[in-house]
Amino acid sequence: MTFDSTGSVAKFGTLLGMAPGNVPVYSSDYDSADETELPNRNAYRHYVDGVYMGHKWQCVEFVRRWWYLNRGYIFDDVAMAYDIFRLTSVRVLADGSRLPLKSFRNGSLRHPEVGALLIWSEGGEFEVTGHVAIVTEVYSDKLRLVEQNVGHQVWPKGQNYSRELPARISDDGGYWLRCSYGDASILGWVIQTDDDTYAERIEPDDPALFDLTLRHVLNKGQASRAWLNVANPDEEAFVDMMGGHKLASRPEDDYRYMVMSETAERELKRATNELHALFMHATNHVLQNDELLANFNIPQALWPKIHQSWDNRRNQMITGRFDFSMSARGIKVYEYNCDSASCYMEAGLVQDKWAKHYGCHDGKSSATALVENLIDAWQHSDVDSVLHIMQDTDLEENYHALFMKKAIERAGIVCKVIKGVAGLTWDTDGDVVDPEGNKIRWVWKTWAWETALDQIRSECDDDEQRLREYKTDVPRSVAPRLVDVLLREGVMVYEPLWTLIPSNKAILPVLWSLFPNHPYLLNSSFELTEELQETGYVSKPIAGRCGFNISLYDGSEILMEETEGRFSHQDQIYQALWKLPDIEGYKSQICTFSVGGHFAGSCIRVDPSLVITKDSDLMPLRVVEYNNLLGGEPNDNS
Repeated sequence: MTFDSTGSVAKFGTLLGMAPGNVPVYSSDYDSADETELPNRNAYRHYVDGVYMGHKWQCVEFVRRWWYLNRGYIFDDVAMAYDIFRLTSVRVLADGSRLPLKSFRNGSLRHPEVGALLIWSEGGEFEVTGHVAIVTEVYSDKLRLVEQNVGHQVWPKGQNYSRELPARISDDGGYWLRCSYGDASILGWVIQTDDDTYAERIEPDDPALFDLTLRHVLNKGQASRAWLNVANPDEEAFVDMMGGHKLASRPEDDYRYMVMSETAERELKRATNELHALFMHATNHVLQNDELLANFNIPQALWPKIHQSWDNRRNQMITGRFDFSMSARGIKVYEYNCDSASCYMEAGLVQDKWAKHYGCHDGKSSATALVENLIDAWQHSDVDSVLHIMQDTDLEENYHALFMKKAIERAGIVCKVIKGVAGLTWDTDGDVVDPEGNKIRWVWKTWAWETALDQIRSECDDDEQRLREYKTDVPRSVAPRLVDVLLREGVMVYEPLWTLIPSNKAILPVLWSLFPNHPYLLNSSFELTEELQETGYVSKPIAGRCGFNISLYDGSEILMEETEGRFSHQDQIYQALWKLPDIEGYKSQICTFSVGGHFAGSCIRVDPSLVITKDSDLMPLRVVEYNNLLGGEPNDNS
């Protein structure tokens, strides 16, 4: 480092120095951000000349701004800084044309140059996101750069760079950089050039690597023996719900599992991270436009509370689940369940125990890090007292609640489970308390917000005026109800109320309008367009759950499949038909988990029908290397 990184940290937004090209570099010490100057999430979005640069004052925002101001072009949105290494072009703002980008690995015979982007891998100091900086000076023994979001100290007087890195030219002429942080790794540099000499070949992956494969282990009578530890409350609850020690409901599936390639997992990770960012962008867009918000069929009385929830920059999601179709045709997202509790225990615990019991040694589990990611997310939450898990008496919700309770407690948070609202009372301060007298301040719920809203509407006699005027901070003579907890001032609910927006199917047409033809998205519309009629489409209730009330039509307007449910009264959206892959009779949907906005694992759900519902089975999902993708059946490595 070229300055003392242990020196005083400058307040968020402080000018640290001026980079070459007269571009300011700011402190991004978020802990010191002034909430009066930055009262909500929208205030953190930074624009120059009406062009979105990024989130104040992150590393990606700075390098995009530097390139725009000095070169007149910007690169496309990325979920993580390290994703820039895979970009192949930039967009010229003046005329919309594209210019080529080339990436060079650390140690390349093509050396970095002034204005190049220096890219770090994820891990160590740059855990999860990676990092990016602008190269400003290149020497044989060192390289100087400018960056944001690394250290937050004002530069020494007269200095025009953030720091310098040791460099060495090897005997073959390769340029090697060593990071100042021993636990971080430099991927290489990205240059705007059409000369691909020594550049990385960014070739598309073999489509066959995205096909799933069905396999089985040898039947040695494993299904006749217990394999879940019923001394653990969550596993006991799972056995009770399933009616035995099994992951899938059909006996013939006891010995079967699915495999996917490591290449597919990497692309699912990229898709999950990128789509989370896109859904958040679309959520912000909706909450800036009441005409769009009106399409979400949310009681207008709740709009101020949703805005308040989103504007509170500390109201972060803990976790959500994406639903995908994945095959050689590509990866397409169906929806984002931002407040779903389902599938976590099956993916993070049960499928791994299945593999150990049945002797499946193919690759690795698809969600090996899910639990640790959940623990980390809770450790970084603002919870500072008892957290209450609220659930119904449904058997499935029992194990959802108990599984999450273990993760919360491993994060060092005291946790209590409440079934329903029976036993809740008011204390002398007018707060809602549990049967032991603990104030309810922090809540994680097992059901979706839309389900909770149905109960809240019922509690308010489905009267919007009454809901608007209902004061949750006023004690009643009657026992507290759900509305008194979930909408109460001073109670933080996970997942936050704003997750109603990205979880609602009405977000899908908004996404398509903002990011048309995005490779992970499906054409979606509030109206049944001629294009959708020609290609085939799916009709979905905007606030539906669990695969209820879905209708699939082919390009001839012939109904292919239809599910029943309780959302038939809802308005519909229309999404391009993209059928699930059929794996030996199993229609297979990949689900990925986002924790803290980042990929944290995956699972697979299967069904003989074209629609995955709440009753669809999970199968164990294993991730294998390319060489093990073909063959290997049956599995008998025990």
